[in-house]
Amino acid sequence: MQVLIVLVVCSLIVALSFLAAFFWSVKDNQYDDTYTPSMRILFDDNEIAQKADSKEIQK
Repeated sequence: MQVLIVLVVCSLIVALSFLAAFFWSVKDNQYDDTYTPSMRILFDDNEIAQKADSKEIQK
């Protein structure tokens, strides 16, 4: 029975430390990036190249 109490206390300590780390990262604006490089993978490189070529032709 004592082991159960120790495990519950340890799990609460771990859970509270993860919660504190989450709040700390939110406070430090870790999640405020609205346009990330991971979204750039969705764009087609050919479209970007065509836009650049059309700008060069217009000059």
